Amino acid sequence: MVASLHKKTGCRTLLLLVMVISSSSSLQAQVPKPPPSRVDNFRQVLHGVEIVDPYRWLEEQDSPETRAWIDAQNKYTHSLLDGLPSRPLIQKRLSELLRVDAVSTPFEWGGRYFLYKKRAEDDLSILYVRQGLNGKDEVLIDPHTLSPDHTTDIGLLDASSDGKLIIYNVRRGGTDETELRVMDVDKRKDVDQLPHALYRGVSMKNDGSGFYYNLQRRDTGIRVFYHAIGTDPSKDVEVFGKGYGPDKWIGGAVSEDGKYLMFGVQHGWTSSEVYVQKLSGGPIQTIVNDIPAHFNAWFAGDRLVMQTDWQAPNQRIVVVDLNDPAREKWVTIIPEGPDAIAGFSLVGGKLFVSYLHNVTTQIKIFNLDGKALGEVSLPGIGSASGLSGRWSSNEAFFSFRSFVMPQTIYRYDVQTGKTELWAQPKVPFKSDEFQVRQVWYSSKDGTKVPMFLVHKKGLQPDGKLPVLLYGYGGFNVSQTPRFSSSAAIWVEQGGVYALANIRGGGEFGEAWHKAGMLDKKQNVFDDFIGAAEWLIKNKYTNPSRLAIQGGSNGGLLVGAALTQRPELFQAVLCQFPDLDMIGYYRFKNNNPPALLEYGNASDPAQFKYLYAYSPYQKVKPGEKYPAVLFTTGDQDTRVPPLQARKMTARLQAASTSGKPVLLLYDTKAGHAGGRPLSKIIEDVSLELAFLFWQLKMDQGVGTE
Repeated sequence: MVASLHKKTGCRTLLLLVMVISSSSSLQAQVPKPPPSRVDNFRQVLHGVEIVDPYRWLEEQDSPETRAWIDAQNKYTHSLLDGLPSRPLIQKRLSELLRVDAVSTPFEWGGRYFLYKKRAEDDLSILYVRQGLNGKDEVLIDPHTLSPDHTTDIGLLDASSDGKLIIYNVRRGGTDETELRVMDVDKRKDVDQLPHALYRGVSMKNDGSGFYYNLQRRDTGIRVFYHAIGTDPSKDVEVFGKGYGPDKWIGGAVSEDGKYLMFGVQHGWTSSEVYVQKLSGGPIQTIVNDIPAHFNAWFAGDRLVMQTDWQAPNQRIVVVDLNDPAREKWVTIIPEGPDAIAGFSLVGGKLFVSYLHNVTTQIKIFNLDGKALGEVSLPGIGSASGLSGRWSSNEAFFSFRSFVMPQTIYRYDVQTGKTELWAQPKVPFKSDEFQVRQVWYSSKDGTKVPMFLVHKKGLQPDGKLPVLLYGYGGFNVSQTPRFSSSAAIWVEQGGVYALANIRGGGEFGEAWHKAGMLDKKQNVFDDFIGAAEWLIKNKYTNPSRLAIQGGSNGGLLVGAALTQRPELFQAVLCQFPDLDMIGYYRFKNNNPPALLEYGNASDPAQFKYLYAYSPYQKVKPGEKYPAVLFTTGDQDTRVPPLQARKMTARLQAASTSGKPVLLLYDTKAGHAGGRPLSKIIEDVSLELAFLFWQLKMDQGVGTE
């Protein structure tokens, strides 16, 4: 059945919808050829293997030839997608779902509450300040005024303990690089600024006299510096990090009470180090630097609470007395259990531990002796953020979301255990008309993998349902239930949205993560392919009605899936992807710590398994590939956009299926955003229209 924008009857509506479907079918059959891409066949011998790269020239982002090629590809993509009959209706529905009043989780310093609000008409979120819990919200920073096209945004980073000074960043486009600014909240005036650079976190001293910041240089790595407010940034002193390479994550942070400074070093996904120094003076004290495990630590007064996978793949929590931190004195207060510990919060003198039970959140409460004190009541099965609050305060906030419930903010009173609604967006989505299931399937090696399915109630598998399968599978990132406007439209139109919790993520602890990294990365692809095979075997869909989606590391995932099993999918949405895993180590704007997750092709042993799956090198001339839409942008300084450029050219030349291979390339956006809401709606409508077109889905999009 074809769904129209509103409930309508009569011949006029039927005729219109027949015309829509006929137009779409005609376009499918007459896809014009893409613009030509010059072939240069750059040859390189690496570890005895000749690597031929036909599109090496597309790595030169600013060359006139590359810019002309990008322009031609964008024109080609828009010529095919702009006129799709479903697009204006999708765009309208996206606007209804996304243009709503929304409020963020607030942060409190000195009785002042800082929060973001986005009204339905806003492109960007505006930062507000409120004096007291029930005070009036006043605009602090409106990023709309920073650029005429609304591609410059801001982010609150930290504040002095009295809330009179804040540190925020200014992000132009979607680059990871930002400017740091300090504002006097009472005067609404910036009083200091640090130049455009790659900052990886800041932490202000309680009295607001200065702050520590983690500065990353791609050649030498991250270092911790101290900046005194009002002084010349070029004279800032490096306080930690000397001697560590660019593949290490390093950070510094001040304790809530202002007594301590903690330094952390993360060696990719193998181990970490923790150091503490008294701000009153004295040497840096080593807490741990010689154990091949991870440690995530924070302060509870003079005690350090650490979450670790040392001898506990599902994590445990230990307490260290900073007055006597010898390792033999460490006390395990929360032992490892069957469910993975996702994180912890220290609020109101209590410990809140977030667990993942079959990929959904549970928050349990303990004292620092490990005594169980109950649970935080959640509104359903879904994902809750960790509680944000202070060790010395009874007030906390958390957010909750699910596949059918947009993000909602709650206030929690630690002393009474009472939870109350703080803010809920009025998204026009009929949650009670949809259901969520979790199924388990066997991967290639027999590993049981869970997958969420979201669809209309009463929907029966008939082997023909349009299915959108999403995955990520990397960097210990857990894909928990979340609301998505794209998924909402998909299921409203009779589709099935599937989320596979494949290896490489953190859904089942560090063992689940390690089973999908380095030489085990093929497990991730096998898990994802296994999800697709299960959906077909169990009569939900067939290859002509199956689409896959992934971004960043997930872009690598769908890139591997489409090159390993091209016959399994009709359409692929590949966003800001990693694809050339052989060239990755030499790219200028790569993410050095990511090499510890993927591997480095300059190493002969790691080259071997990277070459076995690297999507760019696996493209075969003459293969019938699915329809593919790649998305990326010039300002992606985390995942080099050259990879999507080269892959587009190579697939266009290789595929004989007649299905389109397209590139949607944004010259202003990047990995960290850089798009106003109006541009997000425009781009997502193109992405969904592409999928609707390829899967021959019903063309009318809207509410009943």
